[in-house]
Amino acid sequence: MEKSTKQQRCYFIELIAYWEGGINTTRLDQQFSQSRQQSSGDINYYKTLAPQNLEYDASQKIHKPTSDFSFRYISGNVDEYLHWFHTGHFLPKNQNLHSESLIIPPRKISPEIVRGLVGAMRQQKRIEVDYVSLNNPSREGRVIAPHSFVNTGLRWHLRAWCEKSQDYRDFVLSRFRGTPVLESDRTEQTIEKDSAWNTQVTIILKPDLRLSHEKSAVLENDYQMQNGELHVTTRGCLVQYLLRELQVSTKVLDGTPEAQQLICVNLSDIKKWLFE
Repeated sequence: MEKSTKQQRCYFIELIAYWEGGINTTRLDQQFSQSRQQSSGDINYYKTLAPQNLEYDASQKIHKPTSDFSFRYISGNVDEYLHWFHTGHFLPKNQNLHSESLIIPPRKISPEIVRGLVGAMRQQKRIEVDYVSLNNPSREGRVIAPHSFVNTGLRWHLRAWCEKSQDYRDFVLSRFRGTPVLESDRTEQTIEKDSAWNTQVTIILKPDLRLSHEKSAVLENDYQMQNGELHVTTRGCLVQYLLRELQVSTKVLDGTPEAQQLICVNLSDIKKWLFE
């Protein structure tokens, strides 16, 4: 691992303490492959910089965020934490003055919710949560068994077993409400039993057939197609999200082929994975 800086370690302390509800020296040891003494020194150094942010809980031997916690290193956007959770690395900082990235407005996601969900996932336990949706904007209690976070492009989802639906479902992270309650018993509905998650599905895409040969060649080069086709493999439950991200319609073709660009040529094979 590349040698870490004190700033990176302080960033990690703040990131984990805020989104997971606490940090100890073990987490630093594991992340940066360093000694316990170094990790202890890092936490103490961070506390001198932000003395109002952490308090030590002797019963759990962990440094917890206080009610006066304020951001010194992190932005508070959950993307930072979930990117680390997924990759083990921090979101890269763009230092190229001649480039620009779109900034998607962040959705409000409570750290209390994330802490509960992460705890349930790591311990493979059930958790009781309140959830809202556009179809049902009133809070509704759910008991779920979460197993994975999913970034669908514009927002983060949670993949979990839902006791009400008796099936594995996707939940939008920003639509959880209240304080989650972790159940004491372990769940039997683990990631291994989620068949839609564990099934690999191949989507076959081609340039819109209405495009000229020259225009099709542009897309074939864009996507490095082989024999005029692009084969993309993803999890069954993510097929619809991938098609949406690529702006591939499975219902009605756009009237302008230059807008449609790509079409799916094996719809019959993937139809069972579409939920539109």
